[in-house]
Amino acid sequence: MDLGIAGRAALVTGASRGIGVAIARALAAEGARVALVARGEEHLRAAEAEVGGIAIVADLAEEDGCRHAFEAAERSLGKVEILVNNLGGRAGTTWDDTGVPELETAMSLNLYAAVRMSQLALPGMVRRHWGRIVVISSVYGREAGGSPAYNAAKAAEISFATSLAREVGGKGVRVNSIAPGSILFPGGSWDRRQKADPEGIAAFVERELPLRRFGTPEEVAEVVAFVCSERAGLLNGACIAVDGGQSRSNI
Repeated sequence: MDLGIAGRAALVTGASRGIGVAIARALAAEGARVALVARGEEHLRAAEAEVGGIAIVADLAEEDGCRHAFEAAERSLGKVEILVNNLGGRAGTTWDDTGVPELETAMSLNLYAAVRMSQLALPGMVRRHWGRIVVISSVYGREAGGSPAYNAAKAAEISFATSLAREVGGKGVRVNSIAPGSILFPGGSWDRRQKADPEGIAAFVERELPLRRFGTPEEVAEVVAFVCSERAGLLNGACIAVDGGQSRSNI
């Protein structure tokens, strides 16, 4: 299936490993020209070598970092037409160690970075009457679970994507969110937990994952590529669960 995005300029945040680099790889495979953005240079350069495109080192938790990343992408690729807000992060574990500072950190790494990058990309997308913005949320943005600050930030991302989609859909820009379930990749949080407690994680898989396995970054990335495509013309303001049935939400 031709997704119709060959030649489009795409910017993917949090693209040094895991879901982010898989998204960059999937878009590049469809012929998109990709800018990969992340804070850690070592992993980012490795991703650049694998995927192609350009690597941009930037701290997107800061406004200046967002502006630097966006301007560098446009200098190299031309106007950004596809933006995938994949950057995310946690702060705190339970309400015992979570307060306003942890909430602020989680919001900065998740919601605020997505809002800033989207606001930078939107004027050009609206002017050209073509754009795709995807926000990578989580199963724990759709329902309660995970650490509380992360849960709140990921729910806020879904709300942001839905409300923005209603404003800009008529201007040629489609905005959607993706809610991955538990995804396993080397060096990721589930990889670390599995190595630390293999029996406990095996029990979690049996109890919580209907497919009896973790998801892969590539399974998320293929959905993102489709959402960005010309084939997904009616998708706007949606939150798509890519979780193998893990979520218990009815909506």
